[in-house]
Amino acid sequence: MAESSIPFLRTPDAAFEGLEGFPFAPNYLDLGGLRLHYVDEGPKNVPVALMVHGMPTWSYLYRHMIPPMVAAGYRCIAPDHVGFGRSDKVTLPAWYDIARHTANLRRLIEVLDLREVTLFVQDWGGPTGLAQYAAMPERFSRLVIMNTWLHHDGFDYTPAIRQWIEQNSPGGLFREMVPARFNWGTLMVVGTRRAEPQTALLPLLQGDTPSLPPEADAIRRAYDAPFAGLGEEGVTGPRQFPLSIPVHDHARGNVDAQSAHFAAVNATRLPVHFVWGCADDVFPAEWGRRWHALIPHATWDAFEDAGHFLQDTHGERIAEAVLSHAR
Repeated sequence: MAESSIPFLRTPDAAFEGLEGFPFAPNYLDLGGLRLHYVDEGPKNVPVALMVHGMPTWSYLYRHMIPPMVAAGYRCIAPDHVGFGRSDKVTLPAWYDIARHTANLRRLIEVLDLREVTLFVQDWGGPTGLAQYAAMPERFSRLVIMNTWLHHDGFDYTPAIRQWIEQNSPGGLFREMVPARFNWGTLMVVGTRRAEPQTALLPLLQGDTPSLPPEADAIRRAYDAPFAGLGEEGVTGPRQFPLSIPVHDHARGNVDAQSAHFAAVNATRLPVHFVWGCADDVFPAEWGRRWHALIPHATWDAFEDAGHFLQDTHGERIAEAVLSHAR
C-alpha cells in the first residue's frame, strides 16, 4: 500500500501551543503524504546531536538537553516517530513495525544529510536509532546509549517488559481500561515520579480525572498533546510499540536485523557512552553494565536516582556528562 493511501490523523497545531519548556519551531519531512516532525535547533554547519525517542514519548522528552547541546556547538535534531508527537498518526495497526520506523528515520538522516552525528538513544530509540549507525557508520562520530536494548540471543526480557506487553495487549489493563485521552500523559507523570500511582492512575481507572500539582499537570498535558481530540484511532502508534517487543512476534520486532545491529555496535571503534538511569525495572542497571562490558573502550555514567525516562528528569546532567567525555 502506497504511503499516500495510508489512513492517518493529524493533531491540530493548537494542541502544542504553550507547552512548558518547549519553544522549538516545528519542521516536517514528507514521507509520501505523511508528515514526520522533527526539531531542528542550532547552526546547520556544525556537528549534529540526533536524539531518538521511544514509547510513549516524543521530542518533548529531550527539551532539557537541546539548549545545552546547542550552546556547546551542536545542531540538535529530535524527530517524532510517525504515530507520536507532531508527526501524523497512522490509524492502521498493521502499518506499524520496527523496520518501518527505522526506514523513516533513515530517510530523515539522508534527506538532511546529517554527518558528524552524536547519536542519543533510549527505549525504542535504541533499535531504531542504532540501526542507523549499523547501516551508515560513516555519518556517525559518537554513540550515547541510555536505558535501551537490541534483541540478541540470550537477552533476558525482564518481568516489567513482559508485564508491559500484557497490559497493552487486547484485554490488558492499559489497552482496555485506560481512556485514550488520558493514557500516556498520566503514565508519564507516574513514570517520571511526579505523582504516585494511587493518586494519578487509580482515579483514571475509576473514570475520574486525576488531581495533579501544577508542574505535574503541565507535564501530563505535554505528553497528552500529540493525541488531543484524536480518540482511540489516534493512539494506534503507542498501542503497537509494546506489541512489537520481540518476545512473541519476531517479525514485527525486526529480530534478525536487531541482532546484527547489536554485533555492529559492540564492534565499533567510535566513542560510546552509556548513561543509565539505575532506578529502572524495564532496563535495569545490571543489563546496562553487561552491555557496557562488551565494549571495552565505552564509558559508564550511572544516575542512581534516575528511572527509565532519564532525559525528562535528568536532561541537563546527561548533556553535561556527554560533553565532558567529548572535550
